[in-house]
Parts: sequence; structure tokens; C-alpha cells
Amino acid sequence: MNTSQVLDDLGANLENGLSTSEVERRLTVYGTNEMRGGGRPSWLKILLRQLANIMTVILIAAIVVAFVIKDWIEASVLIGVIVFNSAVGFVQEFKAEKTMDSLRKMSSPTSRVLRGGHQVVVPTIELVPGDIIYLESGDVIGADCRLFEVFNFDTDEALLTGEALPVSKEVDSFDDPEISLGDRINLAFASTTVTKGRAKGIVYATSMSSEVGKIAKKLIETDKRKKTPLQKGLDKMSWTLLAIATASVVIVFGANKFKVNTDVLLYAVGVGVATIPEGLVAVVTLTMSLGVHTLAKKHALVRQLVALESLGSITNICTDKTGTITCNNMVLVRAWLPKEGFFRVSGLGLEPVGEVTKIVKLPSISRPDDARVNFTEDVFGNGSNGSIGEKAKVLVNDFSDSEGTVTVDTTNMSASFRRLTEAAALCNMSEIKRNSETGEWVGIGDPTEIALQVFASKLSMSKPQLVSSSTGDKWSVICEYPFDSSIKRMSVVAKNEATDEQILFIKGASERVVPCCTGRQDGGTENITELAPDDLQTSLDPWIKEMARDGLRVLSIAYRHLSPEERSVNMNKVDRELVETNMTFIGLVGIYDPPRPESYPSVMECYRAGIKVTMLTGDHPDTASAIAREVGILQDEVSSQIGDGSSNHNDVISLGPTVMTAREFDRLSDDEIDALPELPQVIARCSPDTKVKMIQAMHRRQGIVAMTGDGVNDAPALKFADVGIAMGLSGSDVAKQASEIILTDDNFATIVRAIREGRRVFSNIQRFCCVLVAGNIAELVCLVVGLAFKDKLGETVFPLSPVAILINNLLTGSPPAMALGVEKAWPTIMDEPPRSSTSGLFTREVQSDIVFYGFTIGLLSISNFWLVIDGFGNGEMGQHCNKEYSESCDLVYRARGTVFATLTLGILLHSYNCRRLRGPMWSWRMIKRFNENKFLLAGVVSGTILCIMCMYIPGLNNKVLKMTGISWEWGIVLITLLVFLIISELYKLAKRKLLKPISVATEEQERLQRIWTENTLTPGGAGSDTCKM
Repeated sequence: MNTSQVLDDLGANLENGLSTSEVERRLTVYGTNEMRGGGRPSWLKILLRQLANIMTVILIAAIVVAFVIKDWIEASVLIGVIVFNSAVGFVQEFKAEKTMDSLRKMSSPTSRVLRGGHQVVVPTIELVPGDIIYLESGDVIGADCRLFEVFNFDTDEALLTGEALPVSKEVDSFDDPEISLGDRINLAFASTTVTKGRAKGIVYATSMSSEVGKIAKKLIETDKRKKTPLQKGLDKMSWTLLAIATASVVIVFGANKFKVNTDVLLYAVGVGVATIPEGLVAVVTLTMSLGVHTLAKKHALVRQLVALESLGSITNICTDKTGTITCNNMVLVRAWLPKEGFFRVSGLGLEPVGEVTKIVKLPSISRPDDARVNFTEDVFGNGSNGSIGEKAKVLVNDFSDSEGTVTVDTTNMSASFRRLTEAAALCNMSEIKRNSETGEWVGIGDPTEIALQVFASKLSMSKPQLVSSSTGDKWSVICEYPFDSSIKRMSVVAKNEATDEQILFIKGASERVVPCCTGRQDGGTENITELAPDDLQTSLDPWIKEMARDGLRVLSIAYRHLSPEERSVNMNKVDRELVETNMTFIGLVGIYDPPRPESYPSVMECYRAGIKVTMLTGDHPDTASAIAREVGILQDEVSSQIGDGSSNHNDVISLGPTVMTAREFDRLSDDEIDALPELPQVIARCSPDTKVKMIQAMHRRQGIVAMTGDGVNDAPALKFADVGIAMGLSGSDVAKQASEIILTDDNFATIVRAIREGRRVFSNIQRFCCVLVAGNIAELVCLVVGLAFKDKLGETVFPLSPVAILINNLLTGSPPAMALGVEKAWPTIMDEPPRSSTSGLFTREVQSDIVFYGFTIGLLSISNFWLVIDGFGNGEMGQHCNKEYSESCDLVYRARGTVFATLTLGILLHSYNCRRLRGPMWSWRMIKRFNENKFLLAGVVSGTILCIMCMYIPGLNNKVLKMTGISWEWGIVLITLLVFLIISELYKLAKRKLLKPISVATEEQERLQRIWTENTLTPGGAGSDTCKM
């Protein structure tokens, strides 16, 4: 709406502002201009939440039992586990409040306003709707305001839109309420920064009603305290094992007719402890912590351990463009000159290294298709006037098209190209310097001008080189007309000290430079074609559109010689409107933020893993779709029609179903979005609400979403996503606090590495859970079935003593499980589609594995007890063998030694078995990789040695562990272990034959994997030349 309507609606006064009494009234109505949080939670409540879970309760019960049986080491370890787990959870949850603190700190402490007819400086928290606010360069804007007067006014809105380039503001009104934030050029927003100029505005929104306040409100409303599938799985398993442990204790008491003496009580406690994998939480935490450490070395900081679990299930990645997919450096990559066509400029970043090449048409040559030759050819005309030619050396790459390339330098460039390079260097206020300490190149000034200066430097014609030249033409800048956002151009008057000529160079938006021109330069210095501005614009439009379709920001460059009369006056005192006329057009240059070289292979790796990548950016649709095509997000050429090409903000932009603008997407209802065959792969001009709406749409399609972001505008989406990923280099504090993972290199490729690590960690957790819980089941089966053995007095003869149970638990529990936690990822880990979000940790297959292996090891172990006593022995059970050793108990003690060896070694071997839950583990190929996991090998070897020591150390074996060493029984043990390995391999073979794949790809995931195959495994796949613009 226009300014007068805003004044009427807000009751504002441009001449005097608000009175003191009116300000006080409005503060009562609207409240103070500050962020309001949900209140800091009590630290005690946070701590209690960490302790209020079933596994912690079980661990506390295990501590009590450990104290009862005087196992001080076990008790101490369990206490350490609880303290560590609770401390990690407490710190992470307590840090969450920092998100609101960061938002509060972003506001400016004071603002200049008009009140009672006077300019006054007031605290920003006292701003109210209707205030007249004054803004100038360097200010942090205190509230959302409607601008009514601007002078060369730009603001940095990166925290709201995510785009790095400043936004030039105007006062013209717009009528479309759905226009994106980045296009609302007559508004200034709270917490953004003024980069240039000055302005006046009318405050219309403060506090939580401002755009940044709306973001804060979403952060408060977003709650991510839901339990993950891993946490739910552990809780469910804990309840199940607690019930089994309780039932086992009752069975022990029942088998002894509820005549509970000390021996029976200790045995019952041992059975209960054997059922509970008390080290599971510690191993899970340790494995995740090691995963966090690994990712930190790969430039990903994990703020919440549970994020590692979600990474393995990711089906969709919503990524920003600037700085994540791209290099976040503007680079000049293409130029176009009349009669000469396109030039390509190589080299990325700020380092002035690269070359300029020209693609030229060559005479037809009859050669074999695979021929490649070097030859010399006059390419343009007769090479006069310094035009390209002069026997330039050309490399012919494709004779069917008769094209070659010419490398352009100062010795063969045309007069037009030389003039264009001089303009790029001299009509430029930026600098590029090399850091003497780090060796890195840095740019000072506007990103666009830095790109032009780097381009000139690649040709050894930078501004410092031109103004200090001792061999060629030496230039000096004598007058400057700075860039003005209202006319979108800049010009300088430069003097050639060698010839004494003065030239006016101008650069800027084509629609503002072309009207200043009356002709164009074609090749030679004197070869100037006179053209009316409209005719010139018509001739340039096809080339401008072609460059724009490739995502380039197009600038026009022109020049003219000053007349003798103009050279005699001080040009600084002449109106620029009188100077910037009768220009000669030189050419066009195309600038863009190029993709990172690793972006394309990373996107392909996502497709290989069945993960869909979606680009959500605040940039223009053409730029977004061009970059998306270049990195492989868009595979097929999509429509790039944008209305009639005008700059009217009311035009509806449509780029087909795969590319949409935020306006189009936001207009769709949830039902309409769900009816789309597939969601858009690129959304341009994206707003915070659009990002959240996209995540919701993906969730309705059962997607697990990772969202990247760096600005304050991204914080709600980061919170709402399953995994929020913030940028460490360019990200705001708000975004970092709202995220689970921070990328220290702002690189999309790091996300793919994190997903790979997440898959590895979850697979390893499944592996050691299978070992730990199956081991507990094996012990339980052995100990419960062993209750059937009774002596002559009718007393139960325990197959293992209570202390032996605990020793077995110690040897076969945490050490091999921890070793499996560091198991390397298998090469095929990214060939599998994402894990189902509903499968959880304990899938039906994992549950069946645990039961099968547990019962197999347990039954084989107790079978050996029977074999030693009744199969090969005389059946002598002795008397009171649970209390002490006697000659009558010798057979029982040897049987216990056999059971202890079988149970311990069987579970240790099973840890190797679990390296591959389906694949054969004892094939020759895998046996050669036996020592690949050195930690596991060390755990198995040390466990075996300790097992043997427990059996043969005098006093320890028969007095403490109630068993003795064995001799011929080792044959039974070894045969039993071999039988177990055969049964395991047959079981895995049956699973491979009968069960469907672990992860079944959806139709969409299969399509993505086909894209990966076509682009990476086939010859000439796309993406081999990432930055070929």
C-alpha cells in the first residue's frame, strides 16, 4: 500500500512523529519491542527428565544388586554410566534456551526516531508502530518499517532470505500480499543491517509481530522432544527384559520349591543380572560419541547424539544454494562481444588464476572421428587492429562441428576485448589481496566488483597493474560516479597517461546502461556501428536471455572518449546525467556463484543411496534452476519461461512441476500438494513458511528430512526437520542453536559423509545389540534349563555359580560390543535405500536373530553340561556342590568348566558372526579380513585368555567360581563351537534365500538409484566438468 494509507492506518505523522503520551499508550497496547521466550525451564525438571526412563531405572536396580552381592567394581561402573548419560542429556537440553537468547541479542540497542517534532535516540525496545525511524549505513534496523524516503539505500537481509547480496530499496508500493520477502523492496526488516545509504521509514511491526519475531514464535511452538525409534526400541527391550528377568527369578525360586537360602538367592540375582544388558546404554553412548568424534574430523559437529540415528534414515535433503551447493564467491565466467561471440573464463574463487578461451568455428576438415590435431589458423578477419587471430594456435576437439578454442591473452586480444577488460578493472572500487600468513586470496568491496577485478587480474590487467604500469599504458582514475541503486550503474573517468586521452567507462544493469548508448563497438577501435538504444537492446536481448537462463547475473559495459571541452573542466562538478550519454556499447559479462566441485558427485551419491535432494533458495528461479541442473538435482531440462521477461513483481513465474517459486507452492493447499506426482525439486524465492510447508509435505509422504540453513529465517525449518544442519562459517547463532549438526566447512559433501557415518553407527548398534542381548538370552537359557539338574538330596545343581555368571557377563558383554561399535562401514553401505523410520532398532529380523542365536548358544552350552555328567560321565551329582568343592562334586565342577568355556567362547565367536547379519562370515574371503577390526580381535583374544585363566588358576577356579579346569572336555567345546558356526551359516543362508532385502527401495528411490547409475557408471556420464560455464 502507499505511504498515505500506511500513515492513516497507523495514525502516524511525518512532520512531528508521535507524542510522548501516544508512545506510552501504544507501549501498553503493543508491548515492548523485544523477543519473548517461553520461559527458562527449571534445571531440576530437566535433570529428572534424564533419569525418568526405564533403562536408567533398571541400571539403578542393578546397582542395588551389585551392592548386595558386594560387587563394588560393577556398581562403580554402572554409577558412572548413569552420571555420564544424564550429564549429556542435561547439557544438551539446557542449551536449547540459547536459541531465544541469540534472537534477543540480535536487536539494536538504540534507534533514531522522530517524536514530538524532534529527532531523538531511544532504546529499541521502546519502538512502537507508527514511529518515524531514521536509518543510515551501519545501523541494525530496530523494527519492521515501510520506507517512504530512500537515498542509495541497501540492506543486508541474509538472516531472513539466506542470500548474501545486499538488497537495494525503493519506495514504490506493491499490491501483491504474497510477494516473497526478498522482493519487498519498500520494506526494511528488524535485525537486518544497513549496508549503504540512508532512509526514513514508518514502523509497522514490532516484537513478535515482526518477521524475525514470527520466526521466534515458530521456534517456541516447535517441540522436538519426541523419542526416536532407537530410544523407543531400547525402552521396549528394557521392559521386555525386565519382565523376563523377574519371571526368571520366580522360576529359580520355584525350582527350589521357594526354599530360598543364600545360595539360591545369589543364583537368582545372578540370573536376573545376566538377563539385563547393563552395559548396553554405555556402549550405545560410547559408539555414538565415537561417531561424533569421527564426524568432527570430517567437518561436522554433532550437537545431539540422537541425530546420528536419524541420519541413517534420511530420505530427503532440503538444502540451500548459496555457500552450501555453491562456493559463495561471485565469479565472472562468461563474456559476450558483438561480432566475436562468447568467451569463457576458467578458475574459481578469488585466486586470479585461470584463462580466457574463445570457441571458434573452423573450416571443414576431413579427418577421422577420433582425430585431435594442433594447427595454426587466422580465426578472425585478417588479424588487423589487434583482433583475435594473428596465427593463434587452436586445438580442434570436434571436427564434426568444426569448432576449436583460442586462448586469449594480452598479445592476441581484440581492441574491443581489451577495452572491456580495462573497464572491468578501472570502473571498480574493489581490491583483491593475498594474505601473507595463510596465502589465501581475499576480496575487499562489493562481490560483483571483486569478480570483475579477479577477471581482469587473470589477464594481467588488474587495476593496480594498470595504474602502476611501467611498460604499457598507464592509467589513473580522475573522477568517479559511484553506484546508485536507483539508476543501477556506476561510471569513472580514467586517463591514459601515455596518450593523454580521457575515457568514461560505465557498467551496470543492461536496462540502465543501454539507454545511455548510441552505438556499439565491433572488433577494431574504429569499427563502431551506430544504433538507437531500442535497436541495440533488441539485438542484445537474445544473448542476455541465454546467459540469464544459465543462472548468470548479466552486466553491460560501455565507454566513450571525452571531448577536449570536457577534459578542460573538473568532471567531479558535472552532473552525471549529462556525462553518461553518447556511450559506445562494448559487451556483456556474466557473473554467478559457481557450484563447489564436489557438489555434483555428492548429489549423485545421495541418489545412489536413494535420497532425494531438494533446493530451497531465496535466489531467482533462473539462477536456482541453472545451478540445480549443473549439480544434478535437476536431470531433465525444465521450462524456463518467466512470463514476458519483464520485472513486474506480479508476474506468475512457472518453471514446470520440478521448479516452482515460493508464491506458487504456498498457494497450494495440503491436498493439492499431496496430489502432485512428485514434490518440486527446486523452490526459488523461498520464505521461512515455505520451507516448513515443504518439510510438512515430505513428512506426509513418510519422509525423514534433513534441512540445511544459515540465517535466522531458517531456524523454524531447522527445528521442524528431523535433522537440522546449520552452517558453521556463515551461519547465525540462532541457526546453530536450532540445529542438531553444524557444518564447519559449509559444504554439501559433508552432509553426505555425515549420512554415511549415521548409517554406519546405526548398523553397528544393531550388531552389538545382537551380540549383547543374544549373549544374555544364551546365559538365561543355559541357567534356567540347568535348574532341571538335581543331586541326591533333591537340591538344584547350578550349571554355573553366581560369581561365574557375573564373570561370563563381564568377558562377553561390553568389550566385544564396544569393538563392534567401531566397525568400519561396508563398501555397499550407500547402495542400500534409507532405513524405514518405522523399523526401529529391533526389527523382526533382529529379534529373530537374538532369539535364534541366544537359544542356540544356550542349549549347546547346557547340552555340554549333560554330556560331561551323563553322556560321558557316571551321572554323579555329589552333594552340596553349590557351596564347596568335594571329591563327589569333581564331575559337576568339570561340567561347569565345560559350560563356562562353551558359553564364553560361543558368545565371543558370535561377535564375529554379527559383523555381517546376513552375509557369510566364515568364508575364506571374510576369514582373510579377520583382523580388519583390531579392537574386536583384541577383545576376543583377551576374553579367551581370561576365560582360560579363570578355569586354571588355583583357588580362583574351585573356591570362587566353583569349577575346575578341563582336559578331554576341550574336544566337546571345540566340536560344539564348530557346530554353532555351521548352524549360524545355514541360518544366514536360509535368510538370504527366504527373506526379502533388508531395505526395500520405493519406486522413487529406485528411480534415483537409476539416475546415479546412468550418470556415474556409464561412459561420458554428466558432471565430469562441474564448473564449465
